[in-house]
Amino acid sequence: MKLAVNKTRKLWWGLSSALIIISIISMVISTFNPQIKAPLRPGLDFIGGTRLQLERDCTVPGNCDKPIDINVVRDIARARGLGDASIQLVTDKQTRQENGISIRSKDLSADQRTQLENALSEKIGAFDPQKKSIDTVGPTLGRELFTSGLTALFLSLVGILVYLRFRFQWDYAVFAIIALFHDVFITVGIFSILGFFGIEVDSLFVVALLTIVGFSVNDTVVIYDRIRETAQVEAGRPITEIIDDAVDQTLARSINTTFTTLLTLFAIFLFGGETLKIFSLSLIVGFTLGAYSSIFIASTLLAWWRQRSERSGIPPHNTESVAS
Repeated sequence: MKLAVNKTRKLWWGLSSALIIISIISMVISTFNPQIKAPLRPGLDFIGGTRLQLERDCTVPGNCDKPIDINVVRDIARARGLGDASIQLVTDKQTRQENGISIRSKDLSADQRTQLENALSEKIGAFDPQKKSIDTVGPTLGRELFTSGLTALFLSLVGILVYLRFRFQWDYAVFAIIALFHDVFITVGIFSILGFFGIEVDSLFVVALLTIVGFSVNDTVVIYDRIRETAQVEAGRPITEIIDDAVDQTLARSINTTFTTLLTLFAIFLFGGETLKIFSLSLIVGFTLGAYSSIFIASTLLAWWRQRSERSGIPPHNTESVAS
């Protein structure tokens, strides 16, 4: 059974356009949200400061009988000059109750942290010292991580464009980059939506985006290579038929590769440590989008462009024989 992606390409373009529009809307709303103030909810890695996470000790009789009132926590933080701190309730893994709090604020000294912890303990209950977590990152390091991450992402896209230009024709390279942008942008958009539910992105998220770019372009190159080989052998066939056949011939390989990779990522997400959850989740989203864009976006855009060029009488530059 043939997939015939070009017959339904408007459906795939419409789906991708809808996801991109939703991503843009989410990032705009997130930017104007006073608690986020950015397209994504930035983690401590990027903005610097102190994150203090505390959980009540439920072995103490009556300590966890009442739920934590987040307004009381905000009042205590405000009284200590931390009115702009981000405060969230944390669910205890054992009891599945919200018996913990996470406070992200400006840099706090050891004395300030102790005073804050004591004030909170008086109002909401004693904390378990073994479950206390403190992370501190300077604002200068946060800016450096953000800048270097964006630079790495930009340079990788430029490098891929140059590589694809020499391996294929210009239109192949351009539409492969569009497919990569599609994958990265929608992944960012999905995490922008997740930011409203408290999901933060850190430096590992940038690493995940770079990994997504590499995985996605690999899938696209496999399909493009088959298109080029078929076009050389059957030059007289319509380009849509050539591309549909190339997609069908590589479809099983793309699905199997993506599926086996996702199995590993789901295992990391479900059973790995907390620090790897966002990283693995972003790879799950990005790899799925990468397989989708290689099959339904990069290939159909190339077919559309070649058809348009033929109708306009614009001959493609003959670089199909470039070394593979």
